[in-house]
Amino acid sequence: MEYTVTEIAKMIDHSLLNPALTADQLERGIQIALKHEVASVCIMPFYLKRCSELLKGSGVQASTTIGFPHGGHSTSVKISETKQALADGGQELDVVINITQVISGNWDYVRSEIAAITELIHGANEKVKIIFENCYLNDTQKIRLCEICGELKTDWVKTSTGYGISGATPEDIQLMRKHSPRFVQVKAAGGIRDLDAVLMFRGLGANRIGCSRTAEIMEECKLRCSS
Repeated sequence: MEYTVTEIAKMIDHSLLNPALTADQLERGIQIALKHEVASVCIMPFYLKRCSELLKGSGVQASTTIGFPHGGHSTSVKISETKQALADGGQELDVVINITQVISGNWDYVRSEIAAITELIHGANEKVKIIFENCYLNDTQKIRLCEICGELKTDWVKTSTGYGISGATPEDIQLMRKHSPRFVQVKAAGGIRDLDAVLMFRGLGANRIGCSRTAEIMEECKLRCSS
């Protein structure tokens, strides 16, 4: 199946989350996203306000992370982060679950936290992606998370932060797509470095891709995909 350059660009969340990035690199990263007209820029929270100002009116969404990268913040701290991100212009927020509580089987805690954050984000008419960090979970836990996110009508379920022991896998995308309602989209992130990987995950049901190698992927796409 052939894809257009625009279709691929609108799958990409350009990741600017490496803690060693300089302010100049963040600025240039935002410009890369604007040049290629990707779906969003997912940037470190402290730079979100500047990012949202630069993206305003462009069609590229301003995004940041909540509870990143390990998910161990208390719910109240995640709520505070969410409020700040919304105030700073965040349109799509990537929220890390409490991994310990999932592994421990404390599903009431997990559901309550996701519900509170999702309600806050949707109340502001913005969108939420729930990061599972699948490398630490078994399939039963992943499936239960998909069910909870479907019940709570989150916008995306997402494989990974990119900072765990591994990232997106074909098996996880297939599992998450199978066990999520159709209105919940699936985002693959972590270790996606070329166009072939993007196309592979798209074919398996991913609607979004988180990656930092956006420029290289889009240049390759322009050579291989239709305009």
